[in-house]
Amino acid sequence: MYTIDHLGIAVKSLSAAKSIYEKLGLRVSEEEVVDAEQVRLVMVPLGESRLELLEPTSEKSTIAKFIAQRGEGLHHLSLRVPDLAAAVERLKKEGVRLVSEEIKVGAGGHRYIFVHPSSTAGVLLELVESRH
Repeated sequence: MYTIDHLGIAVKSLSAAKSIYEKLGLRVSEEEVVDAEQVRLVMVPLGESRLELLEPTSEKSTIAKFIAQRGEGLHHLSLRVPDLAAAVERLKKEGVRLVSEEIKVGAGGHRYIFVHPSSTAGVLLELVESRH
């Protein structure tokens, strides 16, 4: 079953961005750095989903480029899938454009891949494998 795993939000400053969620009384995770993506992040659990606040650690990171072009805000939608490799193969077979065909490991050890916005009506879609 596919569910929303998280919404990725590009921010200039984690400390500034997470404060609104803390003021609402929500729990914010410890900061984590994903060197491969050149980001520092926190997760804000919301029921069965989460918000992922992403701060660039390099001006060359995808998140820094996104902020420079569009400003802070919603960067991607992430869906949790039961079998990432099978989902990727199915999408490739159907001619869906992927940002990269390489499955990567990100925050919390989750395996993920991005589907290019040209195949998703302009939304950057991340597929994250369930960890059950």
